[in-house]
Amino acid sequence: MTSPRPPRPRGGRPERDRASALRLATPRPRLRLVGVGLTLVMLVFAVRLVQVQAVGAASYAEQAALNRYVQVPLTAERGDITDRSGTALATTVDAYDITADPLLFSEEESGVADAPEQAAALLAPILGRDEAELVDLLDDPETRYVVLARAQTPQTWRQIRDLRGTLAEQASKGTGDQVLSGVFATETEKRVYPNGDLAAAVLGFVNGEGQGAGGLEAQLDERLAGEDGTITYAQSGGRRVPTAGESEQPAVPGSDVELTLDRDIQWAAQDAISEQVEASDADGGYVVVQDTTTGEILALANAPGYDPNAIASADPELLGNPALQDAFEPGSTSKLVTMAAVLEERAATPGTHVTVPNRLPRADRSFADHEEHETLYLTLAGVLAHSSNIGTILAAEQLGESQPEANEVLHSYLDAFGFGRPTGLGFPGETAGILAPAGEWNASQQYTIPFGQGLSINAVQAASVYSTVANGGERIAPSLVRGWRGPDGQFEPAPEPERSRVVSEETAEQLGEMLETVVASEDGTGSAARIPGYRVAGKTGTSNRVDPETGAYSGYTSSFAGFAPADQPRVTVYCAVQNPTEGAYTGSEVCGPVFNEVMAFALAALQVPPTGTEFGGLPVSFDPDE
Repeated sequence: MTSPRPPRPRGGRPERDRASALRLATPRPRLRLVGVGLTLVMLVFAVRLVQVQAVGAASYAEQAALNRYVQVPLTAERGDITDRSGTALATTVDAYDITADPLLFSEEESGVADAPEQAAALLAPILGRDEAELVDLLDDPETRYVVLARAQTPQTWRQIRDLRGTLAEQASKGTGDQVLSGVFATETEKRVYPNGDLAAAVLGFVNGEGQGAGGLEAQLDERLAGEDGTITYAQSGGRRVPTAGESEQPAVPGSDVELTLDRDIQWAAQDAISEQVEASDADGGYVVVQDTTTGEILALANAPGYDPNAIASADPELLGNPALQDAFEPGSTSKLVTMAAVLEERAATPGTHVTVPNRLPRADRSFADHEEHETLYLTLAGVLAHSSNIGTILAAEQLGESQPEANEVLHSYLDAFGFGRPTGLGFPGETAGILAPAGEWNASQQYTIPFGQGLSINAVQAASVYSTVANGGERIAPSLVRGWRGPDGQFEPAPEPERSRVVSEETAEQLGEMLETVVASEDGTGSAARIPGYRVAGKTGTSNRVDPETGAYSGYTSSFAGFAPADQPRVTVYCAVQNPTEGAYTGSEVCGPVFNEVMAFALAALQVPPTGTEFGGLPVSFDPDE
């Protein structure tokens, strides 16, 4: 039987076991090593911190600003162009400039190697731009701001924004690339013309940059445009950071300009001349309506025209203003100036007898009237009523003791009436016409200029001649601008137009009666201009036309000029049609009806009361046997 194991003494291991237990190393070397390591790391951070905050602070700040802040121009609101009653003829509506930050299309920022190409392919059909041009804009490392398309509609920007959102959703799912994060929109305005082609030749148009490029838009661009501003703000990931601060230089809006045009009269004039040009299959035509008492142009219509809302599709040859830019021989309508000189110089009176043969030999040719005739016995008033070239030459010869002297006198009156010099409108491309010095008139011109050939004018100059007579012989420079209304709402009237005395009131009254005779007399050429209830003074014109391409005479310029009411003049209307090829071609038949229609409308629109007296006309002929 085995004896039991004796019990282990209490109190732990035996003494020899404790002596043989493993002893731990001291921790001090390890702590020193960790401390050295931490010190080295902190030293590296400290050195880097000093480098960033002290040594290279400016450079890093500049780089940070470059990557974070963008400067965007703020387009000033362009001023409106209105008619004399304040009705808008040209105005602006809300639009968006579609812009981009090329940095965000780099592979580094977008994570897509061909981000510019992908984005251009998506944007080209929306913006209507060439895809390659968009790629060039988006792949430009030299700038942070490019304009992809200007003055786009809110619908266009909404389409791009929706597409950008779709791409972002696809990118988050890993099914596509977000290549439009760098496309933005800047609020701006778009120029629109509410009345379409109405007065387009006067208003002009703006180019793709929003700058005036034709007509009054170009002439008055500086005041209409205002001053652009800028805004600088932070962005991150293609989005604006609202809490990062921004700075803004506000834009200064442009001023509104109020024109002398009357929209309704402009419409009537444009409608009438457009119909006549089409019916005559003519090259073109123009109508000028002027207030005789102020010189203000109430209508300046051209046909054919264009729509400034669709300037890209317009015929480039129609983008000017022919009423001011075409120089043409006025023909018989300028006989009024010859008659003014003769009356003012006391060389004759309206009743002076003038014997008019069928042919008149002068210089190297024999002059004739429009139609063959027996010898006519006309008064000076009858010479104008019959529109006799021969009678006009004979009257003009009375202006001097010699032909050179007579030429000088006639030239001085042509100059005073505004021939050969600008109208004063300052319109882009306006022609001053052609009026050679009297000493340079050749053998033919000294006899043709009295009846309106051998010199040239524009339509506004021609209208101004008749307005001068209607205004008692005082010429008032034509005007198109009544005044300006600034951003502060204050109206600034345009400077008063220049005034000059051309002939006396007595002479102007005699000329008015002679012009009335042209319309009222059965022997006159202006019967088509008669308006029931009103006395009308007017003159026809049918001149040989100089073909602008060949420089030779080809076709005719048909015209009619006059004013009403003749006893208390208020409105002048001038009409000219270039190269009518269908139907009639005389001024009476082609432009007489246009004059009648436009004048009747203008008198009604201006609420001019009917004439209170009647005028039977001056004697137009005499009996040589009495």
